[in-house]
This record gives sequence, structure tokens and C-alpha cells, in this order.
Amino acid sequence: MVYTKNFVNCYKSILLFIKWYFFRKDDIMRIYPAIDIKDGKAVRLVQGKFDDVTVFNDNPLKAAKEWVDAGAAYIHIVDLDGARYGKSFIIDILKEISSKYNIYVQTGGGVRTIEDVKNRIEAGAARVIIGTAAVRNPELVKEAVELYGDKIAIGVDAKNGMVAVKGWEEVSNVTAIDLCLNMKKLGIKTIIYTDISKDGMMCGPNIESTKELIEKTGMNIIASGGVSKIDDIENIYDIKAYGVIIGKALYNGSISLKEAIDKFEKDE
Repeated sequence: MVYTKNFVNCYKSILLFIKWYFFRKDDIMRIYPAIDIKDGKAVRLVQGKFDDVTVFNDNPLKAAKEWVDAGAAYIHIVDLDGARYGKSFIIDILKEISSKYNIYVQTGGGVRTIEDVKNRIEAGAARVIIGTAAVRNPELVKEAVELYGDKIAIGVDAKNGMVAVKGWEEVSNVTAIDLCLNMKKLGIKTIIYTDISKDGMMCGPNIESTKELIEKTGMNIIASGGVSKIDDIENIYDIKAYGVIIGKALYNGSISLKEAIDKFEKDE
């Protein structure tokens, strides 16, 4: 039974890769509905503040099902407790979502060691995001890329252009652009960029900073933070972002996931 389950999970991963690699179009932008998990629940924070939490669903699996039913091909899952405390709390949740739904899962939060990376990939993640450790331990990034290639991405969360770490509770002396360029030298192709001042505020994304990152690095930039309406997604699309993460605006109904997918991912 164990071998059969492993074979099925492997088969699903191969199908997802084929779908993504061979049938993608350069003019589409990938839509990533977000599931941020704290205390085992799907929540949203405001500007990364752990004392400003709204619970949207007591069961992350139900949240995932809602996005899958709306047509999502991708999903973005963050372990908020992991980001704060430096260890993973969501492996079992990742396993359940990956085994139940045919969806491309990217996940971050609390990824500090190569074992953390391995555990998430074995749990079904198609892409693992390294955040704090990219600033403090670039050797981890190098090792992860050598082992897992494009399955590794970097999360760049910035306050006033400076990279924040430890669940956004500390600000480093490294600029977002410098971190991206350093990661590019290590073989990283994909960056998840969040302007913390915009996150959860429903005030629109930081288009200027995101565009600058795209133009100065030439990397695949997935934009996050502040998306509140379809026009925001349009603006992100216009600067040629690789993808966009949508959180609060989906949970409160300001954006229809199906509408966003139909407009930016599917063929006209």
C-alpha cells in the first residue's frame, strides 16, 4: 500500500510538471490563491503582525478545496508558525492537500535546513520557498538548488526596500534587489516578492518596486501583498510579473478566483 501511494503521488507530480512546462504560455500569469496557516487554521495577518489575525477557515483543507473547485492550478501555502519559530508545523496538512487535490503546491515559512526542504517536497510540494535562511545561510540555498533545482524559490519580504526575516519581525540590512541578485548567482530563478506594508491592507500592490525588481534582476517574480481587485492583477500583469498571490481579497469576496484565472491563465 505504501509503494502504491508513493507511485500515485509521483505520477501526480509528473502530470503537474508536464501541464506546467509543456502547456504554459508566455503571456499568461499564474494565479496563486494563498492559504496562510497559523495554529492549524487558514488565517490572514495585517502587515505580518501576529497580533492582528483574522481566521477565515478552521480547516485549511476546506480552503484548498474551495480554490480547487474554482479552477486553481496553483496554490501558495505559508506556515506562519514555522516562519516565526523556525520549524515546520504543516507537513501533515501539505500531505493531505497534495494527496487529495491535483494542484501545484508552493510552500514556505520555517524552511531553515535542507531537511526542511526535503520534508516539504516529500509531503507533495512542487516548490519550496526559502526566506530567512536565504539571508542568513546562503549555503543552504546553494545546496538546495544543487539537489532540487527549480523546485527551490526565494521569498523576499521587504519593508522600505529592506529584507525582513523571522516572520517579518526583524529587518535586515540587505536590500531586496541585492538579495535577488545574490540568489540568481546561486541558480535561483523564481522570487516571491512581498511588500509588507501592503500585505493584508487591501490598498493595492507596490507596482513600482515590483517592476523595478523584474527589470533589474530578469528573474521570475511572483508578486504578493495588497491585491484587492481585478485592476490590481491587471497592473501586475502589465509589468510582466510571472505570477501573483492573492489572499484576503479572495476570502472576503473582493476578487473572484474563477474570474482571475479565466482572464490571466487560460487561453483567450
